[in-house]
Amino acid sequence: IHAPKELLALMSATNPTVRRADGVYRFEMTHPIPSYLLALAVGDLEFRALGERSGVYAEPAMVQKAAWELADTEKMIVAAETLYGPYRWERYDLLVLPPSFPYGGMENPRLTFATPTILAGDRSLVSLVAHELAHSWSGTLVTNATWNDFWLNEGFTNYFESRIMEAVYGRDYAEMQAQLSKRDLEEFVQEVGATNRETWLVGDLAGRDPDDAPGAIVYDKGYFFLRHLEETVGRERWDRFLGDYFSAHAFQSMTTAGFVQELKQKLLAADPAAAARAQEWIYGPGLPAGIADPKSPAFEKVDLELARLAKGTAPKDLVTADWVTQQWQHFLRNLPRTPDSAPDNAPDKAPDSARLAALDVDFHFTDSGNAEILSDWFRLSIAAEYRAAYPAIERFLLSVGRRKFIGPLYAALARTPDGLVLARAIYAKARPGYHPVAQESLDELLLPKS
Repeated sequence: IHAPKELLALMSATNPTVRRADGVYRFEMTHPIPSYLLALAVGDLEFRALGERSGVYAEPAMVQKAAWELADTEKMIVAAETLYGPYRWERYDLLVLPPSFPYGGMENPRLTFATPTILAGDRSLVSLVAHELAHSWSGTLVTNATWNDFWLNEGFTNYFESRIMEAVYGRDYAEMQAQLSKRDLEEFVQEVGATNRETWLVGDLAGRDPDDAPGAIVYDKGYFFLRHLEETVGRERWDRFLGDYFSAHAFQSMTTAGFVQELKQKLLAADPAAAARAQEWIYGPGLPAGIADPKSPAFEKVDLELARLAKGTAPKDLVTADWVTQQWQHFLRNLPRTPDSAPDNAPDKAPDSARLAALDVDFHFTDSGNAEILSDWFRLSIAAEYRAAYPAIERFLLSVGRRKFIGPLYAALARTPDGLVLARAIYAKARPGYHPVAQESLDELLLPKS
């Protein structure tokens, strides 16, 4: 690669850590990789080591912040290897991309591409690193053969991510993530219908963009299926099976049918009933009976404060000092749904703008630097027409390109005629800074049909 001399070139391969004076870079990847993981980046970048085999690249103004935020990366690698065998790619580095990057992360071998929205300043959003690292086994090492098998990448990776986070940060942290994921999954199934073909694990994407695969299914239902298998056979047997699976199929592709055969032959041969239940999970709709019900003691603390809030306790008197991001998400997603003065039979609706204003005075949600918290807060603000948050919503949409956040916010605005006018006005200014992948989905939502 020939790059301008003031820039650094990187690939999903062996990488330099400093610029070359002549701007010429040569790369090598000795392992077979899926074509979708061939990646190139060129920019004004600096490198900081995170450990003996890990580091981060970012723009000079951001690299120190990124290195601090991602300091536990080496611990995650060790935890992952302890679970499911050696890391096969020699190094695990991260590249923090500009805000226009439309995804949370991309698991390019040896060089994860990551959104800057994970740099929350308190290391509370580094589960994304655990997720992309886990792909070094599930997805990058053993790859879905077709996009209908996409859950073999993402469901496995969500499960593996949870196990890494449990090993590094404790069971309670992992259960918070699982509880939030289950709520997202239940809401999706309720929205599309429990018998909808879209709720099968194995996809039906012929003639469709693979990005159309419903994330709640391939990620979250996939996670809960593997958790179901763990709880069915026991963690020790399950871990041994999964480690052997990654080793036996390293640097190969896998189909859903192939995995089911492995499951029946090597894990569930003596339990036909469990094998039949596995078939229902993969080739059936909705959420099977017996899905895990994660419970986090950290969320129980939040629930106590929510109950106090509902009974009239002022926001400033709630006990929230040690809450992490996931607890704030649980708080915002479970706020009392009607004003205290509403009759018992009042229809379910978002908290009103007066309640949001009171919360904002004490907790400063509108001024948060945490994208996960802002996303939940802004959706509540739009539903309640809490106008004080609208300038911040516009700033957020103009400065963040991650589809997970901007898509739902534009959709929430577009639900009312006035909101649609505002959404289109913001989008007209923001669109040039968005990635083409984000532009395509938002054009369909917001631009007038010809």
